[in-house]
Amino acid sequence: MTMEIKSLFNINPDVVYLNHGSFGACPKAVLNELVRLQKLLEWQPIEFLASDLEHRLDESRRSLGNYVGCDGDDLVLFPNPTTAINAVVRSLQLSYGDEILSTNHEYGAMNRTWKYFCGKNHTEFIAVDIPVPVSTEEDFIERIWSKVTDRTKILFISHITSQTALIFPIKELCRRAKEKKIMTIIDGAHAPGQIPLNIMDIDPDIYSGACHKWMCAPKGVSFLYVKKEFQDLIDPLVVSWGWESDMPGKSRYLDYHQWQGTRDMSVFLTIPFTIEYLKSLSWENIISKSREQLRQFQEKMCSKLDIKTLTTASSKWQGQMASFILPDNTDPEIVKTFLFSNYRIEVPVFDWNGNTVIRISMQPYNTIKELHLLEQALSEFLN
Repeated sequence: MTMEIKSLFNINPDVVYLNHGSFGACPKAVLNELVRLQKLLEWQPIEFLASDLEHRLDESRRSLGNYVGCDGDDLVLFPNPTTAINAVVRSLQLSYGDEILSTNHEYGAMNRTWKYFCGKNHTEFIAVDIPVPVSTEEDFIERIWSKVTDRTKILFISHITSQTALIFPIKELCRRAKEKKIMTIIDGAHAPGQIPLNIMDIDPDIYSGACHKWMCAPKGVSFLYVKKEFQDLIDPLVVSWGWESDMPGKSRYLDYHQWQGTRDMSVFLTIPFTIEYLKSLSWENIISKSREQLRQFQEKMCSKLDIKTLTTASSKWQGQMASFILPDNTDPEIVKTFLFSNYRIEVPVFDWNGNTVIRISMQPYNTIKELHLLEQALSEFLN
């Protein structure tokens, strides 16, 4: 079955690709749909962009809204979550001394974004230390909540962390923040397609996710959800025809962000096809097997190689990614080069808070044999 799944993708068969989490991988059928849409655009650009595009984007947002559990009109499409979050951060009206509360597990680009704007606005970005291995959800929540002060205006947190591959229990944090009138901004880049997602149930104020990672859409498909009462606060990154629009659409929110100059919007229009294609493969059933395979493998590998896992309760905290801490004084670049040069294994190895971490992604196109090859390669390197 795994080999059949692998044939649906364009992944180099000579590479053991355990790095889906970085940029995703798109099925051949979805890429064919993208090319079909691009040909329609080139065949009659005026009809495609001026006449049909708004209707097609409505369909994409509606389909995506059903998939991630929210109203499609509360979504706007962006090329990546970094760009989407930048649109939000630039729009925030913060005062001197206000605090943005976060964790030390956040994505590097987002840390830089917040630190850049905090420097300009004289606000403070506070990264709460979440030690690993993580223990209970209650401990996690209390560690963060203990740092809330009267100056806390924003809670910014990942749904699934990029480097440490942990699923954070964000729903309770959103509930508490709402009671305190603290705005919640969730970086959900890794969530859509990896775990069941219902944004309305989580109830954040703002949520951004990527479709080109675990949903397997083409590169450059992401979204920004903003709760209706905050939509008018978000300024456009690019001021274009949607500002003071001559033909206002459903909302100013959509007008401001949907059209920002001439670009190929075909990637956004693949969303309905991508979702239906995954359904046709019974994708949710298939990825549940991948999660279980990864869980069983990590227990054996940690025991055999004496490396550290980041959680003591893997099923609760992990999806299709798992990160491990390698022994002290292990150089990330040397490990990565060794794995690829000697075994053709593509897997991220990096420094995180002074630890050398290796992160495994397990998609249905990956095999148990590939995981065992990684174990063999690490064993050789460490010994």
